Formats: sequence, C-alpha cells, structure tokens
Amino acid sequence: MHEKKNTILVVDDEPSIQKMLGILLDVQNYKIVESLTGKQGVRMAASIKPDLILLDLGLPDMDGKDVIAAIREWSQIPIIVLSACSVDEEIINALNIGANDYVTKPFNVEILLARMNAALRSGAVRENGESELTNGAIRVDLVRHEVFVNNKLTPFTPKEYDLLRYFIVNRGKMLTHREILKSVWGAAHAEDTTYLRVYIGQIREKIEANTSHPKFITTEPGIGYRMESFPSGELMSA
Repeated sequence: MHEKKNTILVVDDEPSIQKMLGILLDVQNYKIVESLTGKQGVRMAASIKPDLILLDLGLPDMDGKDVIAAIREWSQIPIIVLSACSVDEEIINALNIGANDYVTKPFNVEILLARMNAALRSGAVRENGESELTNGAIRVDLVRHEVFVNNKLTPFTPKEYDLLRYFIVNRGKMLTHREILKSVWGAAHAEDTTYLRVYIGQIREKIEANTSHPKFITTEPGIGYRMESFPSGELMSA
C-alpha cells in the first residue's frame, strides 16, 4: 500500500461532490479531509495545514470568498475554487481575494487534476524557491512528496518525509533538538528527544550507506543534529 502524499481539504456542503471527489482523489493517492461549512474549513486549514484546498463558494454559513480572505490572513496554501457559478465578476473577485484558480461545476476530471498539480507545484516553488530539493544522492519531490535515494524511489512515512525535508532545507546548519522538534512536531513536543532519536534512526536506515558511520545526518553530541551538504547528484557509496 502506498503512503498518501499531499493532503487535500475539500470544503463543500454537497454530499455528492464530497463523495465524487473522495473517490477521485483517493485513486490519485491524495489524502482527503472534508468540511461542510466555511467556519470549519478555516479551522481545519489552520490545524491540519493541508497542501491544497478545494473550495465551494456557496457554503451554508458564509460566503466562500470570506473563507479565502480569512485563510489569506495567515497562509498562502493553494486554493482552487470549485463553483457552479460562472459569472465573470464572481470569478474575478475570488481570484483577486486570493484564490489560485477557479474551476466551474460540472468539471472535467482531467482538467481539475491538472489545475491541482499546477497549484501544488507553484506552492512548492513559492515556499522553497524550487519544486525539488537535492542533497547528494537524495532528491525530494516537494509536489508529490516522494523521496529518491540513489535515483531509487524510497518509501517514507509522512512524518519521516517532513523531518527529512526540514533537514535538507537547513542542510549545513547545526540544529538543536528543541529547534527540530518544535519545527516538525510542534511546541508540545519540544522536549521529546527520545522520540526524535527514533525517527533519526529510521531515516538513517533509508539514506545512509553505513548507519554506524552516518555521512548525511551527523550528531552534535548534547546539542542536536546537522545534515551535511553534498554536491547534487553525487551518488552514495559505502
């Protein structure tokens, strides 16, 4: 079974749309979370931090454009509007407020998936300046949430992926235990150094040629860890 990759928040009060999108996105290996109201959608966007939001404008409790405005106060999560309304003024208003794209219902599945992929790629580039991160033999696809080691696709759990991504973004920098834990797990786990050590061990099993003498993630005794920097494309050898 493949690990689910990007998390998609669907904010729509139509059960038929939720069901159809659930089936479609599951087949595409997306993780789906659902909200039937705008207020709940804003809360879930803040707590779950999805990779992309599919948003209906005609919600029972608030205008979808107000949902966009609320989320844009603190986040640049890609938002694609899915709406039966095809009035130019409504589309322009949604885009001006901060929506990344606008797809009218009923929609072509292939077009929606292409728009989603484009929005995810743009989001990854905006956040990191690129859609991929590389360090030596490690390549991370930020759009598909996939990791390649020596050009071989290597399975990572979502949390292992988040941790590896954080290390590569900060490669060459000494990172304290507390800094890593707060950034990847949140402030509530800032003291869980044993927890961190377990995950470091799991990642080393996947990226290191020799876990007894790690080259990529090195330990700073009593302080934390450092991901050493290597030329892109340099294959790993024992």
